[in-house]
Amino acid sequence: MLKAERYRHFLDYFIKNQPAPVTELHYNNPYQLLVAVILSAQCTDKRINQITPALFERFPDAESLAASNSEEIFTYIRSVSYPNNKAKHLAGMGKMLVEVFNGQIPSGLDDLQKLPGVGRKTANVIASVIFDAPTIAVDTHVFRVANRIGLTTRARTPLAVELQLTEHLPKETLGVAHHWLILHGRYICVARSPKCEICPLSWFCKYYQQINTETALQKAEALKIRKAKDAKKKKALNTISKQLAKRSVDKDI
Repeated sequence: MLKAERYRHFLDYFIKNQPAPVTELHYNNPYQLLVAVILSAQCTDKRINQITPALFERFPDAESLAASNSEEIFTYIRSVSYPNNKAKHLAGMGKMLVEVFNGQIPSGLDDLQKLPGVGRKTANVIASVIFDAPTIAVDTHVFRVANRIGLTTRARTPLAVELQLTEHLPKETLGVAHHWLILHGRYICVARSPKCEICPLSWFCKYYQQINTETALQKAEALKIRKAKDAKKKKALNTISKQLAKRSVDKDI
């Protein structure tokens, strides 16, 4: 199957069945989304949603975050992954927002990536979700699913995946495609033991075709080995049978 066909099938399915996907992180404004995305690195959205209500009540805006310190912030986020580093990032991010950006979330990717704790993935999420920019963020789910389905070719880094997806997907679908791939990776195309038996994309999925081809080859090899063993066993039995028959003839003589 040509890559263009695979992209067409991918778009056709999700546009029809999931036309308006959204992030599972809970937020009410750009500041809250930025904080939640920074915290979500190598952590589940479920965990982040459990701790952000108290965090946002104490720090409702960039100004209150800037006026605090990493030690206090840590007490609100201690249950997430890497809380010490993330507390420092949030404290620094709050200060930079106030001192450099007048408390507002910048819209440009370059400016976003100047903020502590904000890498390319986080910047792309904010630019896409808040400012409707034609960008696609690549996290572990997007990276895995895009490669498995066959939307990318030999893409070994998140940036390589991002560039290939950006090249082949229509600009207006980049933001939703991010959510399509994340949700599909989170609930169906999971890292270990993907649920191919219920996957609606399996019929054009490169990974599914590969594992089925490998399974068929393994079965054929196992059958070949079994036939060889059966033939060897049959030959041994024939030899024994001939020897017994010869002994019987010799005895009669």
